[in-house]
Amino acid sequence: MYKYVLKRLLMLIPVIIGVTFIVFFILNLSPGDPAAIILGDQASAEALAMKRKELGLDDPLLVRYGHYMINMLHGDLGTSYKNNLSVWSQVMERFPNTAVLAVAGILVAILIGIPTGIISARKQYSLMDNTAMLLSLIGVAMPNFWFGLLMVIMFALTLGWLPSQGMGEGFIPLIKSLVLPAVTLGTGAAAMITRMTRSSMLEVIRQDYIDTARAKGVSDKKITTRHMLKNAMIPIITAVGLQFGTLLGGAMLTETVFSWPGLGRLMVDSIKSKDIPMVLGSVIFLAIMFTVVNLAVDIIYAFVDPRIKSQYKRK
Repeated sequence: MYKYVLKRLLMLIPVIIGVTFIVFFILNLSPGDPAAIILGDQASAEALAMKRKELGLDDPLLVRYGHYMINMLHGDLGTSYKNNLSVWSQVMERFPNTAVLAVAGILVAILIGIPTGIISARKQYSLMDNTAMLLSLIGVAMPNFWFGLLMVIMFALTLGWLPSQGMGEGFIPLIKSLVLPAVTLGTGAAAMITRMTRSSMLEVIRQDYIDTARAKGVSDKKITTRHMLKNAMIPIITAVGLQFGTLLGGAMLTETVFSWPGLGRLMVDSIKSKDIPMVLGSVIFLAIMFTVVNLAVDIIYAFVDPRIKSQYKRK
């Protein structure tokens, strides 16, 4: 197991190199001059030239990329063009807010997706199954930001039950401000988890040991929880892990709609101002977190299925 974990951590190196290379060149080759964005349209040519030299924008692109990678190896993700603050400190300040939102969103997805998928599989081709699959299809196709705007209009503007934006201070205000963005994120993820749970459960339902358990008089509840769900957990865990990783890195639009002070919103603002160090630092951090989530999912496999744990030992 330890060798496997170490091997997966070493795989982070090419992932980070690839991510930084692609994002760095896309940002630097896209239209827009960071110096002009910082100083404004009224800045003189001399001021712009001095600012470009200060930011190191006069160097060739490959040289700038090499300098960035060397600094990153020393733990320096650079300084923000926008506010001249450390990228690392700002990322660590915003990421806990994104993590709270992602955890709340995945909890909503699990509470909706897994029970719905189980019921759909147990009542295959029934009205409930068809309705659940239709709703899950709508959930997959529906953009999160559009659903979030509908939630704001209904529950914040019309009914006035919940706040429409911001992150409340204190437990109760935090929970109230978390409801709408968490439900917005969770419903999309729930649609994927529902479909995966249903598919995985249907494969298990047709196995011979399920018929044997029924023949022995085991109750439907025990068959569902101890035999069906337990043996269908690997694909479900995979779906949950992938959706959680996606929520960590893909909550930008939701955070923007609800003015949630998370890392996704910081990235959107940094892209608008072409704050290259901030975007790069945020992307690198999210890439690492996504890999760590996938690694955690692989480790959970070993606790769910002993056969997988034995494979790790052989490796």
